[in-house]
Parts: sequence; structure tokens; C-alpha cells
Amino acid sequence: MLRCAILQAARRGLANHGRRDATGISCAGAGSLARIVRATFATDASNKVFESAEAAVADIPNGATITVGGFGLCGIPENLIDALRKQGATGLTAVSNNAGVDDFGLGRLLETKQVKRMVASYVGENKLFERQYLTGELEVELTPQGTLAERMRAGGAGIAAFYTPTAAGTWVQEGGCPVKYNADGSVAVMSEPRELRSFGGRSFVLEEAIRSDFGIVKAWKADTRGNLVFKGTARNFNPECAVAAQVCIAEVEEIVPAGELDPNEIHLAGIYVHRLVKGPSYEKRIEKLTVSQPANDSSGTLGKLGPGRLRMVKRAAKEFKDGMYVNLGIGIPTLSSNFVPDDVRIELQSENGLLGMGPYPAEGKADPDMINAGKETVTTIPGSALFSSSESFAMVRGGKVDMTVLGALQVSSQGDLANWIIPGKMVKGMGGAMDLVSSGSRVVITMDHTAKGGVHKILSECTLPLTGKGVVNRIITDLCVFDVAESGLHLVEIADECDVATIRANTGCEFTIAHDLVSMESGKARN
Repeated sequence: MLRCAILQAARRGLANHGRRDATGISCAGAGSLARIVRATFATDASNKVFESAEAAVADIPNGATITVGGFGLCGIPENLIDALRKQGATGLTAVSNNAGVDDFGLGRLLETKQVKRMVASYVGENKLFERQYLTGELEVELTPQGTLAERMRAGGAGIAAFYTPTAAGTWVQEGGCPVKYNADGSVAVMSEPRELRSFGGRSFVLEEAIRSDFGIVKAWKADTRGNLVFKGTARNFNPECAVAAQVCIAEVEEIVPAGELDPNEIHLAGIYVHRLVKGPSYEKRIEKLTVSQPANDSSGTLGKLGPGRLRMVKRAAKEFKDGMYVNLGIGIPTLSSNFVPDDVRIELQSENGLLGMGPYPAEGKADPDMINAGKETVTTIPGSALFSSSESFAMVRGGKVDMTVLGALQVSSQGDLANWIIPGKMVKGMGGAMDLVSSGSRVVITMDHTAKGGVHKILSECTLPLTGKGVVNRIITDLCVFDVAESGLHLVEIADECDVATIRANTGCEFTIAHDLVSMESGKARN
């Protein structure tokens, strides 16, 4: 009877639900709903366990805003998503790091066109997400990953807004990013500018907090009071999605009686969790199953690299200094960790919530709850630490990560970086890149010197939307190494097979040449 009363009260509270703030995120409707549900739960706070996912999501209405935990396919509330798909609520605003893949995770709700608007940092490999966005079927507010985590954390902490250095001088701050396209590819709705202020000589962007009507999250264990324990990197955005919600629904693999969990091991207190469901089963699909390869195995990723890219990988490894905390992007940057010198120890930070990233697992040992930011299966090492997405980006913004190595679509002579979107054609999303490059830490770019057809990627000014303005310190390409100085680019190293004339022909801006120009491979002087 109590369950019925809760659901009936919630439905009554949602009769006029739907008012939105300037960012499109539901606000007042969520508050009225929350007061009804919280008042009901206040009389029975220990009775949070629902018999099924279907029962737990039964009162999520059309037009609701939902925060959804997970990173890629790791730590997603797959049973609650499937239940919401069956329930049929439409016009949803989904706030999540990404939207899974075409046929799994939030992609399941995109398939049925139940989602009207996505607030996310990454589109990635979800072709359905990209297609619906570019054809005007889906509104998308692309938000830097660390900012997204902090907006939810702030919402749950009662903080209305905050200033962050992330995205200053980009589309996110200046406005003009397409939120909705017309069917013909023209832009129907653009993002609004955000306030910019200077603190201590640095530019900071005002970001408003996010509150949702419902949060659906995934944890490993819970007790009947709603206290949650997460496993591996499956924690990621789940705590933030829980605290931002007026009503949090958590699905878990195991529910134990109150008192069985050591208070020291609880990651999220039950005060944030209103409903619990034990998932009947879990697919836990692995997006990028990656296993370790023998050092002499030429069939692995390194063995498939051409000489230019292998040169980049090995040269990037020379950037590592003993004791550094380093964040490595997908592809060439991550591969560079295979060539860390024997006398150098670094700690790899992965923005999905892992410090001390270990090697890929052995064949048959991959854990779907342990991935890196590239969605690859990884392991931990002695001394590793696990944490949530908001804590991960607190390390980044706070300058605790010494260096970031990542790829690029374009870099300018003044160190501007573009690597996240080709308007109207390709939308990957910025992910955590804007946060990483705006932190004030050292930024090293690895990229092919030119695009297909010899198109310049190193330019006087970037023609694509920026990831960061004046943020790059060094560029490592398959042909050379540039340092970014106040006066522009400075050529400091060159590949043995290359000469300065070739560099000039393949670079879209002027540059100076070091008097002590050296070889990328050997470090010896070049004439």
C-alpha cells in the first residue's frame, strides 16, 4: 500500500510538470515532485527496496529530466534503462556523460526516440546519437566532462553556480554551439554565451548547477538503508547523478541488511538514495575489450603502426619525467606509456576515476568494471586509487596532474587547440579534453603533421571550434617537434628522414628554427 501511495502521490505532483530553466534543464517541476516524494519517504525511510526496476521507474513522467550514471558502458543502470524503455515516458532530458552505443545503454532510449534532449560531454562511437543530432531529431547540449560532473555535484550540494577555467574562449563560453539542427543541416538553436570573469589574471566561466527530477544509477552493493558501494571504475558519474537528483533510484547487484556494510567502505550515503532495486541479471557489455600482448608480438597495436606514428609514440615517451602524474589521451598518447624509460616512474591518471592505471589484463581476465577513459579494459597496480568523476576533475583543475598528452585536429601557432568537432559533419564531443587543457598544466600534442591529401593541421589560426585557447606547450608530429613560444612556433627537433624544407611545405604557418636543432630519434645535432 505504501508503494502505491508513493507512486500515486508522485504522479499527482507531476501533473503540471515541465517548466525549465534557461539551460533547458528541468527545475521547478522537480522541486514540487521532490517535496511530495520526500515527505512520503520521511515516514518510512528504511523501506527503500522496490520489487522490480519496472516498479521503481513507473512514475517517471513525460518531460522529466533524468541524470544517468555510467561512463561508456561501464557502470550503467542497464535494468533501469530497459524498464524505462518499456514504461514509455517521452520528451525526456537525459543528463549523462554519454549515451552508450546504438543498441545498449542510453542508446536504447534513443532508439525509441524517448529522449528529446541530451546533456553530455561525449558522443563518441554512438552513430545513432550523432545522426539524430545532426538531422535535428535530438537537442544536444555538449558540456565538458569535468564541468558536467561538477554541475551535478554542485546541484546536489545546493550550490547554484560556480566559476571554472574550463572552456574559456571556446564555443561553450562564447556561445554559438549548435544545440539543435534543422532537417536540412542548418542550425535551428545555438547555445547562449556564458559569463566570463577574471580571477588572479586567469579567465573563468560561470556554470550553473544541474538538478534532475530523477537519477538512475548503478552500484555494486547496497544495504537496506540505501548506502552504496561501487566497484572499480564503475563509480565514475554515478555518485554525481545520484546527489543531483530529487529522487534517486539505484540498481545494485546485491542488497544486504543494514549493518552488514562497514561504514568505512560506504562510498555514497543512503540519504541520497530513495529507491533500491536488485538487478535480476547484468550483461555488462565491454565496449573495447583490450588484453595484453607479448612484447615481441607484431600483431598488436604497436606492431601495426607505420614508422611515422611509431616515431611519435617513442618521442612522446621522452616527455615523461620521474614522479610525474600524467593523463594520456586515446591512441598514440596511451601507446607512449609502453616506452617509459626504466629509470622513470609515472602515475597515469584516467579521468573516469583511476589513478595508477596498470597494463591491459591478460586474456580471459578482463573486468567490465575496470576500464580507462578510452573505454579499454585495464588493471590496477600497487598503490592505485579509485574515485568519482567529480573528484577526478578536481585533481585536473587543481593542477595536480603534471602533464596531459592528447591528439588534435588542428593546432595554431599561438597554441590554440581544436580536437572535438567538425561542425555539421563529425561530432565526437569534447569529453574531458577542455578540462585537461584548461588546468594550467603542461599540454603536449601528438598528431600526424598533415591530414589526408596533405591538408595542413598546424595553422596560423584554427578554423575549427577550439578546445582551448593558448593552451599547447609542445607539438610532436611524425615529422618534427615544435615548441609553442610567445612569438609563435619554434622548431626544436626533426625526423632523420626529413628536412626543414619539407617541414615548411607541410606547415600552414611561419616558425623559427632552433640553433641547436636535433634528431627526434637520437637527440643528436642536425646540420
